[in-house]
Amino acid sequence: MELESLPDDVVAAIEVRDHWRRASAGGGLEFLVTDIARWTPGSTVRVAFLDGDEQLHADIAGATSQITDACNLELDFGHDEATGTFRRWTTADTAFAAEIRVSFDMGGYFSLVGTDSTDRTIGSTGGPVGGNPGQRSLNLGRYAVNRPAQWEGTVRHEFLHALGFHHSHQNMRGTCEDEFRWDDEAGYVPTQDGDGVFVADAQGRRPGIYTYLAGEPNRWPRAKVDHNLRTEDDPDVVAGPFDSQSVMLYRFPAFFYKSNPSSCAPAGTGQNLSDGDKRGLNLLYPHTAAELADLQSRADAVLQSIGTGTDGLPGTDGDNLVGAYRSRVDALVTAQAAGAD
Repeated sequence: MELESLPDDVVAAIEVRDHWRRASAGGGLEFLVTDIARWTPGSTVRVAFLDGDEQLHADIAGATSQITDACNLELDFGHDEATGTFRRWTTADTAFAAEIRVSFDMGGYFSLVGTDSTDRTIGSTGGPVGGNPGQRSLNLGRYAVNRPAQWEGTVRHEFLHALGFHHSHQNMRGTCEDEFRWDDEAGYVPTQDGDGVFVADAQGRRPGIYTYLAGEPNRWPRAKVDHNLRTEDDPDVVAGPFDSQSVMLYRFPAFFYKSNPSSCAPAGTGQNLSDGDKRGLNLLYPHTAAELADLQSRADAVLQSIGTGTDGLPGTDGDNLVGAYRSRVDALVTAQAAGAD
């Protein structure tokens, strides 16, 4: 089982940035998002493809319609009806062809969260993934060659990341932190199969999550396991009720859990958005002027708490970053003034 994961250099850049802008996001959002990572409600977010053919592009665009049907945001794939083509981007781009830049050529699945896709402080210079115009922001590995059976659910999962959602198993209101079996069963003798995957030993004792993910195909150190699986407790992140039907909840192997059935295990198919996912999208990208006003107030409170210093963000002009974040709040005000859909 290969879990989705951003490259280490990208994760490091995000952690440095988040340490700097850490704040308490006020308000009552009832889903797991980073409050400041939303796109402007009512706006159009462009999507472009690095590789893959037109049929694959059309299928990806079609799979995201469940998302845009549930919120006040448009995903524009640049479809040209005359030619049947969709918007493309290249690794040589110096200007943004799109806010969400999709690729199929890297291993595994991942997406930057929300507006991190255009945050130029995210990702190494010249690296394959990051918030710069010539970097991937969302990857659906090997889709151009062989799509998995439930590919639509994975598309929706990654595009929800791209709109600001985090993993449900990291929801502080859920049970996964206590339900996950982090350590090996007592007396476990490290045992790997022919592919390098840690498996039960000769006595049937099973590896814990830390050991299992240290093997193939993930090869994760403990810190990376914690980052991707442990409960999200950053004050930037606001959480609502744990949703076992959400497409943002991973379907882990049974031995990851202490109990069977587990309260942390998904109850849905992982294919379609749950009612909670849809409610979260509508709260994140609302339709009414009153909802937009509340959203703008929360975002402004976060930005006020950030301040204008450069502490904790080496090599970056903190004043300019705060200005960039404040421009997002201004966009929210503009959206509010324009009125509801």
